[in-house]
Amino acid sequence: MATFKRINGFWISMAFALVFFVAVQLLISGEILNSFYINTLFFMAINIILAVSLHLIIGITGQFSIGHAGFFAVGAYASAIMTMKLQMPFALALLVGGVAAAVAGLFIGIPSLRLKGDYLAIATLGFGEIVRIILLNVDYVGGASGMTVTHLTTWPWIFACLLITIIVIANFTNSTHGRACISIREDEIAADSMGINTTYYKVVAFVIGSFFAGIAGCLYAHHFYIIQPTNFGFLKSFDILIFVVLGGLGSMSGAVIAAILLTIVSTFLQDYPETRMIIYSLVLILVMLYRPKGLLGTRELTSFFKQRRAAERGIGNDNKHTVA
Repeated sequence: MATFKRINGFWISMAFALVFFVAVQLLISGEILNSFYINTLFFMAINIILAVSLHLIIGITGQFSIGHAGFFAVGAYASAIMTMKLQMPFALALLVGGVAAAVAGLFIGIPSLRLKGDYLAIATLGFGEIVRIILLNVDYVGGASGMTVTHLTTWPWIFACLLITIIVIANFTNSTHGRACISIREDEIAADSMGINTTYYKVVAFVIGSFFAGIAGCLYAHHFYIIQPTNFGFLKSFDILIFVVLGGLGSMSGAVIAAILLTIVSTFLQDYPETRMIIYSLVLILVMLYRPKGLLGTRELTSFFKQRRAAERGIGNDNKHTVA
């Protein structure tokens, strides 16, 4: 019965997603949404992919990584080389961008994920800066001037990637592998003593998160026409980290909500950079003061509906018992 309810809930969610996709596609095709709102929508979707992918690394596995912009850059440049230099189709470039970022995640993950806490954060930050410096000094990809990229990112592509990212990471989290990652987050020593290969699962989470960061990089590169190494500095890593922390470490719904809210704030206040940063900082301070665990903590949005239904059933049962 529980399995049937989960399957039923999945298809209901897919139906709502399909309705949303069709509605937005009609708005874009009918030119009801102007370029400003389309750019905001696309940037929001890219930020959600980045937030959800980092959520797997930090929120689920508990590995404090602040080099996510490095994988974002690898995916962006690898896909741009495929389409602009090698004249490959966008679908192949998308796959190559994700795989290149995953390979980079594997290379940085195997040696560095034996580290913990601040030491891991420093190692991943160093990786992100190494990628940025290399891109600054490679003329093949334009160096500091950047690389011009053809606009190929469309709403169907970005929606499909967003939906796949959420489904894959949500299913991974709810699987036995995801529970192993959660046990590492809660107590790595205890997980190791129970026979869980902690290094293996940390690397797996790192590779999957890096893969989807690379996908986000490909979508970003082929939407904003030009990519430069300055777009992928350590400040970008902190922006992605803020999405996860603000939403709640361990909550994918929280990461999605935080990415949406902060993208809206950043976009609509971009003409006022000083005011934007003040408001941005105030929002973070207030949330950390009154919600130190983030907007949702470790809970998902679905848990609130389940709790409400359970409470209603409990009230109903009490009433029946009293009448009887």
